[in-house]
Amino acid sequence: MLENKKLLFVCSRNKWRSKTAETIFSNYQNIEVRSAGTSSSAQTKISKKLIEWADEIYVMEKKHKEIIEHKFGRFDKLISILNIPDEYKYMDEELVDELKSVVIIE
Repeated sequence: MLENKKLLFVCSRNKWRSKTAETIFSNYQNIEVRSAGTSSSAQTKISKKLIEWADEIYVMEKKHKEIIEHKFGRFDKLISILNIPDEYKYMDEELVDELKSVVIIE
């Protein structure tokens, strides 16, 4: 039996973009999804434990990747930058469409 692929989505406050991604992709088969934020005010803060848990990490903006690398150093996991600006609310229809078009689930 195949192990589930573990995806981690990261934005700033873990309120709108990464939470939306977690909601959308948690319905996919063979996928485990979590989300976190880089800000000290994030609902779930990015941690070494979350990074180690993930098979793939998706950040909304380049600055999120830079914050993760600054805080935790580099590690041998692919961090994909989605280039989704902080201009959407949770489950915004445009955000959902954009996430589904840029995150390729195999």
